[in-house]
Amino acid sequence: MIRIGEIKLKLEQDESILNKKIIKKLRIHADDILEQSIYKRALDARKKEDIHYVYTVDVKLKNEKKVLEHTRDKNVTIAPDMTYYFPQVKSFLKTRPVIIGFGPAGMFSGLLLAEMGLCPIILERGEDIDKRTKTVQEFWLGAKLNTESNVQFGEGGAGTFSDGKLTARSKDIRCRKVLQEFVEAGAPKEILYDNKPHIGTDKLKTVVKNIRKKIISLGGEVHFESKVTDLKIAENHMKCVIVNDSKRINTDTVILATGHSARDIFELLYKKGIAMEQKPFAMGVRIEHKQNVINTVQYGENAKKLPPADYKLTYTTKKGRGVYTFCMCPGGYVVNASSEKGRIAINGMSEYLRNGENANSAILVQVFPQDLQSDSVLAGMELQRELEQKAYHVGNGAVPVQLVGDFLNGTNTNMWGEVKSTCLPQTAFCNMEDILPYFITEALKEALTEFGKKLKGFDNPYAILTAIESRSSSPVRIIRNQQRESISVGGLYPTGEGAGYAGGIVSAAVDGIITAEQIVQKNI
Repeated sequence: MIRIGEIKLKLEQDESILNKKIIKKLRIHADDILEQSIYKRALDARKKEDIHYVYTVDVKLKNEKKVLEHTRDKNVTIAPDMTYYFPQVKSFLKTRPVIIGFGPAGMFSGLLLAEMGLCPIILERGEDIDKRTKTVQEFWLGAKLNTESNVQFGEGGAGTFSDGKLTARSKDIRCRKVLQEFVEAGAPKEILYDNKPHIGTDKLKTVVKNIRKKIISLGGEVHFESKVTDLKIAENHMKCVIVNDSKRINTDTVILATGHSARDIFELLYKKGIAMEQKPFAMGVRIEHKQNVINTVQYGENAKKLPPADYKLTYTTKKGRGVYTFCMCPGGYVVNASSEKGRIAINGMSEYLRNGENANSAILVQVFPQDLQSDSVLAGMELQRELEQKAYHVGNGAVPVQLVGDFLNGTNTNMWGEVKSTCLPQTAFCNMEDILPYFITEALKEALTEFGKKLKGFDNPYAILTAIESRSSSPVRIIRNQQRESISVGGLYPTGEGAGYAGGIVSAAVDGIITAEQIVQKNI
């Protein structure tokens, strides 16, 4: 297989032209091509007068050796083998492995163990996706919060109610396996080659359900509304897990993949003396603009020819504090993502078509250890809780919002401008300075002005700020060794975002896969 990079297509050109470009570049005949597939597709919009797509294509030829010998094009190379190979299972575990949490890390560690015949038992505190979707929608329409099944907890984890971004910095071959499993489960095929792939929350619901069905078909079990309330440890090794304060499951292998919002688990581990440490994290707000404005700024006259535009902005304040946009959702919605009573947390969400009127993104400010009020390993979590509680009280139970112009001028908001909030069920005009500590508001004000210079209109006075974006990552790290095992308890494998080792759907899924591999290899 030969890989050909840097094939450029104009916006008006169809992908069918790729074949002609390959033939010309390689100086071959059409019947020399046995197979052809797109490996990567990226949009180059750096010059608005010359926006185009850049492709990388894999081809199988009759005479590959000859072609490679005669080409001088540095963009023509041998395509690497992208096949994922399973570890060799030579012995089985003494007890069935238990996985706590069915987000990306738990899902893919479970899938891998099931594919290797180890029949995992997966426990998820929230509901299955159908019941969960109904529960969440009812909450957004004014029903009471279900603290066990919500935007954070339930089948698929927090990522299910998001944009479904699948970007990953890593070139680990396991990333490819994750994408392939998603496609097999019903995700669009283009996620395999798009430079910025996403699934969308509407399609993710089907995908996670189908992966669950695959795990079960391979001998695994998935139990919903099954909250782990205790871990039994003897002689520094896992012995069993307690579910819903009553059911006992004996096991010496536990993958802890509970996500960044399972605060009761953090408290349980702390009480049991399991090694954890403070971890850098970030908090801030979410900003909404008109999507057509972002499209025009990013694409100019070509805006109507292209999918909804995104952006990524970073800035370091004069005091050395990082501020950055995160989880940008083109054509998306701001959602109430609370999981604890009397507290407000928000997130962004997009569907596959990204056809909503507004664009939204988190604007996050780094939180350093010196910003915390104690040396406790849970100090970051307590700061999150404190600010979420402030947001709830300042908004009187509604989600706090403020226009950018009013925030920058230190004035109160009393009416909407050209942008209307997408957040349900209810918002309340508030002052962000009544919720966020000074070091965050100071950094946000400085960054908003600078972002406006980088992306025209970003600091539009009528853009909307919504608080509080507090769940971007875990504020703690559960310390593990190179084999992914807790340094405190044998048989306990902290995994994914909640454990402090991932930051997104794909990275969490890959961490889950590697954990499963380590468990198998340990027992060979």
